[in-house]
Amino acid sequence: MMKVCFVGLGSIASRHIKNLYSLYGAKIEIDVIRSGKGNVQDYDIEKRISHVYKENEAIPYGYDVVFITNPTKLHYTALERMHSHGRHFFIEKPVFEAGEEDISKLKLRNDSTYYVACPLRYTNVIQYLKQRVDFSQVYSIRCISSSYLPEWRPGTDYRNSYSAKRILGGGVAIDLIHEWDYIRYLIGDPKKVCCLMGKKSDLEIDSNDVAVYIAEYPDKMVELHLDYFGRIPVRKLELYSRDDVVTADLLEQKIIYGRTGRRIDLPEDRDSYQKKELIHFFAIVNGELANDSSIVDGCRTLMIAKGALK
Repeated sequence: MMKVCFVGLGSIASRHIKNLYSLYGAKIEIDVIRSGKGNVQDYDIEKRISHVYKENEAIPYGYDVVFITNPTKLHYTALERMHSHGRHFFIEKPVFEAGEEDISKLKLRNDSTYYVACPLRYTNVIQYLKQRVDFSQVYSIRCISSSYLPEWRPGTDYRNSYSAKRILGGGVAIDLIHEWDYIRYLIGDPKKVCCLMGKKSDLEIDSNDVAVYIAEYPDKMVELHLDYFGRIPVRKLELYSRDDVVTADLLEQKIIYGRTGRRIDLPEDRDSYQKKELIHFFAIVNGELANDSSIVDGCRTLMIAKGALK
């Protein structure tokens, strides 16, 4: 029996719990640490949880895996507190609030896995690009993620979300850190990044709602646009190469070759790539794969997203 603990029980934790049970069923036992005083509202989640602890209660030791799924600004202290309670750690993105936290104080163990979530890597579209595209022949990449924040979480007031509040770590540059993660996954780190970000729309938030980057690589340039105010959702990459312009559309889940019009459909639901990430994580835990999304990697991505590349 694998013992797992979740620190925080928001929407992403609930999704992970459902997917863990779908993958591993009775082989897993799940506890949860919550800040709230209420009961778990989703019965499908509640029946899969063995015990719910409040933050001020004594927490058991001996967890095989701890999932850090509370608000971003609390990740560092949660990891610090739970380090002696678990062996391996799955940390939701962004890894921390600043990216410049003193990792040495955490006294990370060499025999433990510290993995930072990066689920869009595992989509069929990004995997197609990773496996099929010769990026040495790509001269420029244009990337965009645009959507309307009030429509992100149906039934909730966007003004009360962490995305809307700078103090909670909200802001489009950090919220949509997925883009910089899969760019780094595909082509590595840029030499130089120029960034402009700010609050420009009439959304009732105090966090940044737009971020625009130009990044230089030795052999190519990358343009990236992120916003919270796009009324028509768009999430795609355009690859400008010697022979073609290839469009990779993550929302439409397709690849289009511009010169020939060839289209490759790569349909999947969200749980599909989230499960692939969990399988990948447990392969790292079991020593079958090297950790390709460490805390150091997560901090590096965060610093680039903040426009603070060093």
